Amino acid sequence: MSLIFPRSGLKAHPLNNSPEYKSTLKRAPSQPLILLPHTLSEISGPVFGHRAVAEGDSDLTRQHAGEPLGERIIVSGRVLDEDGRPVPHTLIEIWQANAGGRYVHVKDQHPAPLDPNFTGAGRALTDAEGRYRFVTIKPGAYPWRNHHNAWRPAHIHFSLFGPSFLSRVITQMYFPGDPLFPFDPIFQSITDAKARERLISRFDLDTTEPEWALGYQFDIVLRGREMTPTEEPHEH
Repeated sequence: MSLIFPRSGLKAHPLNNSPEYKSTLKRAPSQPLILLPHTLSEISGPVFGHRAVAEGDSDLTRQHAGEPLGERIIVSGRVLDEDGRPVPHTLIEIWQANAGGRYVHVKDQHPAPLDPNFTGAGRALTDAEGRYRFVTIKPGAYPWRNHHNAWRPAHIHFSLFGPSFLSRVITQMYFPGDPLFPFDPIFQSITDAKARERLISRFDLDTTEPEWALGYQFDIVLRGREMTPTEEPHEH
């Protein structure tokens, strides 16, 4: 397992400095990055404890006494390497806004209601075939003050761990047909149109459960033996 950045794969990544995404102007490094080789101890640890992941952690609608408000959805898919092989027993964590477009976070103070029955965070382990499944509420769009009348498309944040914390990968999953895509500098900071499309989930009737929840499929492909550690910009 190597943690060296694959140069060819970086073409699909957004630039560190994306002028339309204004907070990157101060966050982006001003000097070229220095790639440092990792030793065996850095690659193999520290690791997360599997026992900390409980069976109910993947159902964000059952974490409180009552039912959360909003549209219940099922999000499932597979985690694969670049050769199409499953990545089993890897930790996936998700976090998101509630149906009104608000996070449970002290810095999120826009005038949308908090839901006492929805915290917006869950975790799961992939099975032997690399499959995962979450039950949650479809998040709402929300304003974020990047520019005049700026709204973020509905999305769910995904965090995946490989063999250690150093191989953590973070991304966002969007929903098909969102009218805010053309106006979102974070989504548009990925200049490769095909790469942007890979961030959009697809509606799936087989995943949908009758009279209960719509289903979406979202597969995540890691770069085989070259898992690329990334840091997702945070808009708050």
